[in-house]
Amino acid sequence: MKKYDVVGIGNAIVDVITRSDDSFLDLMGIQKGIMQLVERERGELLYGSMKERVQTPGGSLANTIAGIGSLGLATGFIGRVRDDALGKFYAEEMERGGTDFVNAPVAGGELPTSRSMIFVSPDGERSMNTYLGISAELGPEDVSEDVASNARILFLEGYLYDKPKGMQAFEAASRATRAAGGMAGISLSDPFCVDRHRPEFRRLVKELDYVIGNEQEWLSLYQTDDLGFALETAASESGLIACTRSGHDVVIVRGEEEAVIPVRPVTPVDATGAGDQFAAGFLYGLATGADLAVAGRMGCVAAAEVIGHVGPRPQADLSELFRAEGLL
Repeated sequence: MKKYDVVGIGNAIVDVITRSDDSFLDLMGIQKGIMQLVERERGELLYGSMKERVQTPGGSLANTIAGIGSLGLATGFIGRVRDDALGKFYAEEMERGGTDFVNAPVAGGELPTSRSMIFVSPDGERSMNTYLGISAELGPEDVSEDVASNARILFLEGYLYDKPKGMQAFEAASRATRAAGGMAGISLSDPFCVDRHRPEFRRLVKELDYVIGNEQEWLSLYQTDDLGFALETAASESGLIACTRSGHDVVIVRGEEEAVIPVRPVTPVDATGAGDQFAAGFLYGLATGADLAVAGRMGCVAAAEVIGHVGPRPQADLSELFRAEGLL
């Protein structure tokens, strides 16, 4: 028996969310609809420009793990925060949500807790400006082998490859989980992340047990405009792949088995966390023995819930939503 059903390793980032229009984005030089890394000074400027902020523990993988934890599975998260106000808030909120935040906030760290300033446009698009802070210092020393080896499923954040220490933490966790008989997989994170680390990600597709990405990420990985070619290539190299496409069918392939899950159109209030919560529902399905079609549908239901409100984590009871759809 494993202590954890799912463990995530990734950036521990406090999301600070506000609404804005496109003219404000242009004024501040913010590129709409993507995640940009910013330096500390730029982060403080953007933070000061925000009105009516909503603050929540975030980070792509942490959002996924929180979603799975809300469904009642045993979850843990490997991340790094400082013992400042935001860091303590982050750790306490993760624990309150049912997920073990396995590393205590770092006392006296030079860098502050990471934060992402997210500007939500009227069409629901989110423009993320992330200051990585102490999260960028996550390294192999932060990975407890006892935690990683006690995970049935490990989920890894592609963004960690942006720093050598993060990459080392990522690989140490993966080795420990798989050596103990668990599954390890990766989120491709975003197309720009894929561009930065294409050779490494191509290797991980072949080595790990599953890979989750969206259409733009898969196209970037294989440097093509032909999604069919990209997914066929990925499926031939990986044991399990999932591809989400905004507003279109989700495609999941495991060996000779393929599931195509239709998506019901939803007008987004805030697209923040859609991919994260798809992964939460999908991994919950895998962890509980659901077939690919059911697991994929769980992912779609979770994603639809989160884009219906501001914030990257579920507000409704996902279990009840799954039951209403006949998935449980």
